[in-house]
Amino acid sequence: MKIDDWLLEILACPACKSPLRAESEELACTSCGLIYPVRDDIPVLLVDEARKPS
Repeated sequence: MKIDDWLLEILACPACKSPLRAESEELACTSCGLIYPVRDDIPVLLVDEARKPS
């Protein structure tokens, strides 16, 4: 996954507006824990596409 650091700093969870952190091929919310997929190096920040942590 290639997401620039400057972009990761400004991305926020659409559900709770908290910062996101990179985890392998996904982005995880630091607050609510929703995990968003990254497809072709593009974050898919749709709550309907997110999964809950296991």
